[in-house]
Amino acid sequence: MTSLLAAAAPPAPTIDWAGLAPLVILIIGSIIVLIAGLAGPRPIRTRVVPLLTLATLAVTIASVISLWGENTQLIEGALQLDPLTLILTLLICGGAVVATLLAWRERAAEEIAHGEFFALMLLAVAGMFVLVASRSLVSTFVGLELLSLPLYILCAARVREERSLEAGLKYLIVGSVGSATVLYGFALLYGATGETGYNEIASKISSAGLATDPLVLAAVAMCTVGFAFKASLAPFHQWTPDVYEGAPTPVTAFMSIATKAAAFGVIIRLFDVALRPAIESWRPIWIGIALITMVVGNVGALRQSSMKRMLAYSSIAQAGYILVGFVIVTDLGVQAICSYLILYTFGNLAAFVVVVARERETTEGDNISALRGLGSQRPLLAAVMTLAMLSLAGIPATAGFMGKLRLIEAAAAGDYAWLAAVLVVLSVISMAYYLPVIAVMWRGEAQPGTDPATGVPALAGGAPEADGEAGSAGWELTAVGVLLSAAVIVFGIVPQPVFNLVASAARGLGFN
Repeated sequence: MTSLLAAAAPPAPTIDWAGLAPLVILIIGSIIVLIAGLAGPRPIRTRVVPLLTLATLAVTIASVISLWGENTQLIEGALQLDPLTLILTLLICGGAVVATLLAWRERAAEEIAHGEFFALMLLAVAGMFVLVASRSLVSTFVGLELLSLPLYILCAARVREERSLEAGLKYLIVGSVGSATVLYGFALLYGATGETGYNEIASKISSAGLATDPLVLAAVAMCTVGFAFKASLAPFHQWTPDVYEGAPTPVTAFMSIATKAAAFGVIIRLFDVALRPAIESWRPIWIGIALITMVVGNVGALRQSSMKRMLAYSSIAQAGYILVGFVIVTDLGVQAICSYLILYTFGNLAAFVVVVARERETTEGDNISALRGLGSQRPLLAAVMTLAMLSLAGIPATAGFMGKLRLIEAAAAGDYAWLAAVLVVLSVISMAYYLPVIAVMWRGEAQPGTDPATGVPALAGGAPEADGEAGSAGWELTAVGVLLSAAVIVFGIVPQPVFNLVASAARGLGFN
């Protein structure tokens, strides 16, 4: 009987450990970080743990670079190691590096313990790798949950703040609804086709003529709604401003970049590969979502007094711009999406660097009033924020402009010039909330009761740290801000390295 059972057992899957190196490194690194945070004394928790996190991300980035040019399947086709996976993983790891530096002195890391905070961040990155590499329904859902669960906790990391706990709870509820919707869509898709692999699903829909089958159409609708929640697309964006405002700012910065990259990675794979035979059913829906998202994001950002809420609505608008490249369903469209994600990252993270710095230096939190007089107090930080706002607005000679130009070119080439025109008009409207930030910094007067040289509040006893919040921003913030703003200028003038990097992004998706 034992021999019969052994003979009936399916063979073990072949695993390419070299291809899985980024995932293995992230998981092992998260375990080491967690143990170091639990076992070590305070100097190790506050200094060594962040360094171990940075080392893990650096080794992961090195492994991604070593795999450059690969186009293979992993774990019996559950994952796809191709240029799209590697480009987005590199972007996500870069965002995690910046978020780690922003969180180095973050009170949230102290409150839930440094080991847990940074280990959860590494696990979220691991989930994002699985998500962008997935080429089956099962592995996609596993990656979706692996990235979501750590982020729910990180959003509520400031356990003594009501806003942070509220943000974590909102994200948990809405994220769970989004995940359940996606899972229901996957169940319907499997029921209609009997397949879980993306390529196999596409073949079955084509061969059996299922493009207009009610089950497939219902699956398309459920998956669209679920991933629209995850990517902060209107009208499923309501959670975003509240979560962005309440979560610790380093976590918000990380989510604004990494989560968006992972979400669009899986949207590209699912719809451009598995559901491409049903393109005439889902493309009009995504075009409508793109239009609504661009309008809601830009209008919602107007008259926001909280920088984090303004950047949340800005992030929604940027997601709408990215959809312009997605609905084209061409090689050039995927390249434009990857280019925009990379070029948009520099300005977006630079803005969050300044927000974090002012949260630590003033008692105004993330209110725009914290930036008043920054040009005279901290001209270097003011210059960083100025370049960030100009880039997000798409002003020429900035990285953001080149990213939007790439999207416009792709849309025009794909016979969607009218959609590109909408993007241009709404980008002009966005200046109504980006440019006032610059005016406040350079024309506003310094806040009463602050040191004109540093912007630090003159508290009783002269100790900014007396309130447990305001104090020195940290040299690492200034260094990161300068590097990001330099990238905004360099890639705004010479964007070709980024375009060359993403030139093969669509290879393996079947466009050629």
